[in-house]
Amino acid sequence: MNIPNLLTLLRIGLIPVLVLCYYLPYAWAPMAAGAIFAVAAVTDWLDGYLARRWDQSSALGAFLDPVADKLMVSLALVLLVETFAQPWMTIPAMIIIGREIVISALREWMAELGKRASIAVSNIGKVKTALQMISIFVLISFEPFSTVSWAGVAALYAAALLTLWSMILYIKAAWPDLTEEL
Repeated sequence: MNIPNLLTLLRIGLIPVLVLCYYLPYAWAPMAAGAIFAVAAVTDWLDGYLARRWDQSSALGAFLDPVADKLMVSLALVLLVETFAQPWMTIPAMIIIGREIVISALREWMAELGKRASIAVSNIGKVKTALQMISIFVLISFEPFSTVSWAGVAALYAAALLTLWSMILYIKAAWPDLTEEL
C-alpha cells in the first residue's frame, strides 16, 4: 500500500459521503457536496501524478484508479439526472456512462489480445475528463437552473461530445482487431 493507492481508496470512500451531503436538507449542502467531489477530482489527478513521479505504480493502483473514477463520475451523474429530471440532462449522462462501459469492455478485450497499448488514454480523454469534472462540480455545487448551472450544463455537453469523439478514436484504433475474423 502506498500514498497513490491510499488516495484512490479515499476517492472511493468519499462516494457515500458525497451522497449523504448531496441529500442533506441544509443550504450549505450543495457546496459541501461540490467540495467533496472537487477533492475526489483532485485525487484522481494526484494519485496518478504521484505514482509516476515516485515510481509507485502498482497493479492494484492500475485497477482501482479507473474504477474509482468511473464510480464517482457515474454516481454524480445519476444524482444530477435525478435532480434536474430533464431529458437534456439525461442525454449527456447516458453518453458519458455508456462510453465508459464500452471503452472498459474494449480495453479488457484488447488486453486479452495483448494489445492494450493500442487504446491507451489520449489527450482528448484527458481534456474530456477535466471538462467532466468541472461541469459536475458546478452542477452539484450550484442551484439547478441558475445561471451558473447552465454553464455547467454547457461544459457537460462539451464533455459528452469529447466523450463520443474519444470513443470513436478508440474504436477506430481497435477496429482492425475487432474485424479480424470477418
